[in-house]
Amino acid sequence: MVMDSTRSLAPFDASNSYFAPSPTSSHINSNPIPSNLIGYSQRFAVRRHRSIQSIPLNRTDGAAAAAATTTTTMTYMGQSASALSSRPVTFSDARDFTSDLPDECLALVFQSLGPADRRSCSLVSRRWLAVEGCSRNRLSLDARASLLEAAPSLFARFDAVSKLALRCGRRSDSIGDEALALVAARCPNLVSLKLRSCRALTEVGMAAVAHSCPGLRKLSVSSCCFGAKGIDVVLRGCPLLEDLSIKRLRGLHDHAATTGLVDAAPALRSVCLKDLYNGQCFAPLIAGSPNLRTLKLIRCSGDWDPLLEAMAGKVSGIVELHLERLQVSDSGLTALSARVELEFLHLVKTPECTDAGLAAVAEHCPSLRKLHIDGWKADRIGDEGLSAVARRCTGLQELVLVGVHPSIRSLELVATHCNSLERLALCGGDTIGDAEIACIAAKCASLTKLCIKGCPVSDKGIDAFASGCPKLVKVKVKRCARVTPECANRLAASRNGHLSVNLVPADEGLMEEQGSVAVIEEGASQESNNGGGGERAADSAAGDAAPSGEIPTNCRRKSRCTATKMRLGLSAAGRNMVAFAIRRWSHGGNNSGLGPSQA
Repeated sequence: MVMDSTRSLAPFDASNSYFAPSPTSSHINSNPIPSNLIGYSQRFAVRRHRSIQSIPLNRTDGAAAAAATTTTTMTYMGQSASALSSRPVTFSDARDFTSDLPDECLALVFQSLGPADRRSCSLVSRRWLAVEGCSRNRLSLDARASLLEAAPSLFARFDAVSKLALRCGRRSDSIGDEALALVAARCPNLVSLKLRSCRALTEVGMAAVAHSCPGLRKLSVSSCCFGAKGIDVVLRGCPLLEDLSIKRLRGLHDHAATTGLVDAAPALRSVCLKDLYNGQCFAPLIAGSPNLRTLKLIRCSGDWDPLLEAMAGKVSGIVELHLERLQVSDSGLTALSARVELEFLHLVKTPECTDAGLAAVAEHCPSLRKLHIDGWKADRIGDEGLSAVARRCTGLQELVLVGVHPSIRSLELVATHCNSLERLALCGGDTIGDAEIACIAAKCASLTKLCIKGCPVSDKGIDAFASGCPKLVKVKVKRCARVTPECANRLAASRNGHLSVNLVPADEGLMEEQGSVAVIEEGASQESNNGGGGERAADSAAGDAAPSGEIPTNCRRKSRCTATKMRLGLSAAGRNMVAFAIRRWSHGGNNSGLGPSQA
């Protein structure tokens, strides 16, 4: 392709993602182009410039290189242009063709890239650096004290950030009020803010956030020390706040610091309280938020029945209720369910909740779609409660039972009446045997995902799925000693490869359980953002409902880290790890700080 320019184009090396000047040619453009945009640049040139001639793209000898005034050498991804396409690649000039792209189009290209690729693109040229910075709306920073010095230049580049996460390590000094005020002033369009282990912040810094970011819609704080007053100033200054998550917030023990808090937030739609001492100071706020739809209370001390009873007359739109390791009883459940239409209910390790409370929920909330129950060791929810759910909540789509021991009577009712049941998890049910599993296989026509863990099931029960549940696509069987690999292979072969069968042997599952107790505290913060907690089995099974349709049970989470540690011989320290974890649980985790990776 003969070029109308007297300059030559620099060669492209597939091992390097940039155009570099040829040793025998003059340097044309100081803005090299990454390889992922070469194809676009070529097509753009063909469309925009038509009056050009063709020359060969591969330089064959040194003479041609010396005559580089009319010759170009270029390889693309290690291949010549003729190998890539039969159509010649044409250029109007030796220049950066992305310069003809508007900044808005270049920003759209950047938005389709991952963080690492975006960082690489920002090093290409000054223009790309500016466009990448202006188009980035999500930023996560290490919130150490040194951020104060870097913040002005950092946010001069990223001036369009709307979602910001500030995380600090447990052993590092975090940013203070001055730095947070500076960050908030540089991000006036902030709609989401996450603060993790920023222990040097006080209510003064939070007041600066409320002043500079009145459009804030989501606030998540974890392991901070500014107390209830810091939350209060944000609620007062950010009337559009919709999502509030408070975890391990310190400074709530002082009664004087928890009085006079705001008692209403009309825009608030979701509240999550986790690992709080005296979390009841936020009860007036919750009960005074008429548009609240999601409430998660996880490992918070005190009696929470009064809050549920107060909400009954004021918060009528709540659809999701998550109660975990909480002092709550049937009276609170009955009072709230009588005035709301729950669709998602999680009862995890709530020993005072019985069949009566679950029956009341079923009677008043026939639209219930997802039900997670962890009976723990109380064993107070069984056939009666499940039978009431089966008769009343016929639209149930997801059922997770951990430590619950239903009989074939209640399971048959569920399989018969809940025709929309798609996801089912049965973990630790001593009464769930082959007859119960065969009943599910015969009657749950809509079932797509099934998890069975620690139940006395044998090959006979699992074989029933070869002819039942026509929509089944995934089966996970874990720690069921009487189920053999041959049975799993037969079941997978019976569906011609359309069914995924995952069998975890009993001995392997036991090793994971022994080591996972120590890993729970390490990963508890991230897992329980969606409502997880405590022990691995109940934590996964009663975790979030997995919008993608995955069964949220422990059968879905196989800890590679745990298995690796066990193989390295760390099992010898299992007793000490378990004792440490139990001590952590006994204190509710209130004295623990989390690093960035955990928050």
